[in-house]
Amino acid sequence: MYLNKTIMVAALALLVALAVVVPGAMADKKPRSLGDQVRRELIMLPYYSVFDWLGYELKGNQVTLEGQVTRPSLRSDAEAVVKDLEGVGSVVNNIEVLPNSPNDDRIRRAVYRTLYAENSPLFRYGVGAVDSIHIIVKNGNVTLVGTVNTEMDKNIAGIRANGVTGVFSVTNNLTVGS
Repeated sequence: MYLNKTIMVAALALLVALAVVVPGAMADKKPRSLGDQVRRELIMLPYYSVFDWLGYELKGNQVTLEGQVTRPSLRSDAEAVVKDLEGVGSVVNNIEVLPNSPNDDRIRRAVYRTLYAENSPLFRYGVGAVDSIHIIVKNGNVTLVGTVNTEMDKNIAGIRANGVTGVFSVTNNLTVGS
């Protein structure tokens, strides 16, 4: 009986110590910049996918949202989450909603399969929460946006996307970086 009470008191003391130490450790973290907060909120949007591209520009406390999305709700959701951030004074929403087209949807799927196929050298860019290469299709014209590791990967992505049936043109806006 005495041993049970001792164990309970020790466990309670440990819980109290953890409750004090953990928030203190979290307070030592450097607060993220406004740009980091905006980026995090945009990539965490629930329907943000490989077929959408969102960007932003900061001027003081004004955030200008840019990009193309396949869902109108994603445009309004992006503006709403950025408006709610502390330090944001105003939001200019220049996000374009891509036209609803069955042919564009087919091209999106075909380019995705071509770029991220299991036998593709670009397969590694499709592993993760947010894919590195975004595929934007508007009226049969494909734009590749994102970051790859090498110039060769950038060229392979452009060549593979251009080989998809029904694609009129490919604009390769991929950047090479780490």
